Amino acid sequence: MKLNEKVVIITGASSGIGKALAIDFAQRGANLVVAARNYVALCELTDTLIKQYNIKAVAVQCDVAVESDCEYLIKQAILTFGRIDVLINNAGISMRALFKDVEIEVLKRVMDINFWGTVYCTKYALPELLKSKGSLVGVSSVAGYKGLPGRSGYSASKFAMNGFLEVLRVENLHNGLHVLTACPGFTASNIRFSALSKDGTQQGESTLEEDKMMTAQEVARRIADGVENRSRTLIMTRQGKLAVLLSKFVPGLLDKLVYKTFAKEKDSLLKDTN
Repeated sequence: MKLNEKVVIITGASSGIGKALAIDFAQRGANLVVAARNYVALCELTDTLIKQYNIKAVAVQCDVAVESDCEYLIKQAILTFGRIDVLINNAGISMRALFKDVEIEVLKRVMDINFWGTVYCTKYALPELLKSKGSLVGVSSVAGYKGLPGRSGYSASKFAMNGFLEVLRVENLHNGLHVLTACPGFTASNIRFSALSKDGTQQGESTLEEDKMMTAQEVARRIADGVENRSRTLIMTRQGKLAVLLSKFVPGLLDKLVYKTFAKEKDSLLKDTN
């Protein structure tokens, strides 16, 4: 699929990977429907992209945890452009707390955004994607293949997303629908700064070394390439590929390696479990 003049919806587009995706797809000539809760940031983004890349773009304020917002987003895309070629379910939130300490509402909030947001947007966009034989993309995580300590809600939401996308891939195997599960590793973006702590307040500071991570721009480039090439799965780091491989053949060893890795992070949650 060449992206020139294709209609692409991107959720969570006001910052981080979502914003980088909007820029990359605009550079490739796609027309955009960008969605997020921060409407001011979205309008600034669309203004810049229209002027810089001579594309069409529309901003839609949307909280993907709210089904009616997702329905409105898809309707606006159809009203504006008359079609949908690509839906990128990128909106997401993380959390950081041991399960024994975390409030249940935190897990519900993470699941509502990461999983149900994907389900809602996909449900309303699917008829149009089937018409265009387009692409359905979920921005997942290696945490959707291996549970990560302190991220019970996040890992659960990404496991759920991966299973949901697999089902849609099989159900539409002969309908021309392309389904891409994109799994960045740790990415230098704002998702950890806005991660929820055990009581639902924002973490505010990353506990990981951001300067050693893949950039949001690199993640966006790989996802855009994956859409053009109609790739099935993108696991974007060597560490992630190794984790997926080890989980199949030596899961016990992987448990120990993951524990050791997260025990070394700044202010590790595991220090009290030794």
